[in-house]
Amino acid sequence: MKKNLFKVAVAMLLLAGCAKNQTEPEFSSEIIAKKAQTANADLLATATIDAGTIQQTIKGFGGANIVAWTGDLTSAQRNTAFSPTSGIGLSIVRVRVPNSSSEFAAEKATIDACKSFGGSAIASAWSAPASMKTNGSIVGGKIKTTSYANYAAHLSAFNTAVGGLAAISPTNEPDYKVNYESMELTASEVADFVAAQGSNCGAPIMAPEPFQMNQTYINTYLSNATAKSKTSFVCGHIYGKTPYNLGNIGKPVWMTEHYTNSSISGDDWSNAMTAAKEIHDCMNSGWSAYVWWYIRRSYGPISESGNIQKVGYVMAQYARYVRPGFNKIACSENPSTGVYVTAYKSGTKLVVVIINQNAATTYQSFNFSGITVSGFNRYFTTSSANLSTNSFAVTGSSFGINLAPSSVTTLVSY
Repeated sequence: MKKNLFKVAVAMLLLAGCAKNQTEPEFSSEIIAKKAQTANADLLATATIDAGTIQQTIKGFGGANIVAWTGDLTSAQRNTAFSPTSGIGLSIVRVRVPNSSSEFAAEKATIDACKSFGGSAIASAWSAPASMKTNGSIVGGKIKTTSYANYAAHLSAFNTAVGGLAAISPTNEPDYKVNYESMELTASEVADFVAAQGSNCGAPIMAPEPFQMNQTYINTYLSNATAKSKTSFVCGHIYGKTPYNLGNIGKPVWMTEHYTNSSISGDDWSNAMTAAKEIHDCMNSGWSAYVWWYIRRSYGPISESGNIQKVGYVMAQYARYVRPGFNKIACSENPSTGVYVTAYKSGTKLVVVIINQNAATTYQSFNFSGITVSGFNRYFTTSSANLSTNSFAVTGSSFGINLAPSSVTTLVSY
């Protein structure tokens, strides 16, 4: 017992010495890191990163811009949303397919802005035009089978009008009954449409976009072999659902809509940390995209006045540095209590995103393989800092750092 108490005391002294400034924690030297590991190996777990094991290719991180419901982003707000140098760096904009072609052109400016920064646009249809539905209304109802070809042409015309989409969803949350613009379709009915017309919608199909990433709904949809062959991406939302691995479904998985709490400000730090952990969980579940609900909203990444909020800053910790086409690689997901890690690479560049949920400065050691690193630029966000930065060199294939209390840290190799 005395031996263990001595170990704890040594480790506490080492940690205290490394945590002189909790607003901008110092990096531990290689020698101190190794001493800390030796003195307290049972308390300090090492996070292992294997760059040789690729898990999924990242499409990006984004949010929705629904012009008809909230108005369009301004030019300045587009830069704030999509610039990976001066803004959040969102690389996906999700838009609504209007049920009237007269509204198509209004979506193009923000789509073009996202593309100009290296991003892409995806679109979801809340409803087919009323004339193509069984109930003659844009609320509820189904697509008339006799209108399948006309509806596909409608979706294709939207794709053309906005200059090209990365993917299109023929129906948003078809398993969720609401009293606003919507369609109520079983998984088999969505599959029937895609099987018949998925090749004629102008853009790759993402489907079936259920309300809670319901795997039974998804599996039923994919059981239609023709629909599956015409589906490029499986997508859904996670309202009331913890992200999970869908198993070997043979398609990339995108999370295309969620927000944490519409009654809490996007500048609330606790809520922002919840969002950070949610992004981590989606990536760790093997998903390739994470898309927030409204980009500009009181509870969103950007405030109504156009300023980046804390939710936006934690999204930037991923979106700025993990760009489309990066690969997620194997790493220790939860190496220490309260510490969560995901890692990514593109060519020779390694990016590591670390969440520290602990209320105190937390030391974390790392080792890596399959890639050569000389050092890292570090960016971190806390309740009082936004994307603060410094850098440190690495010798060999291991290093250790102090993580600020309640923080998100991104390491970008150089």
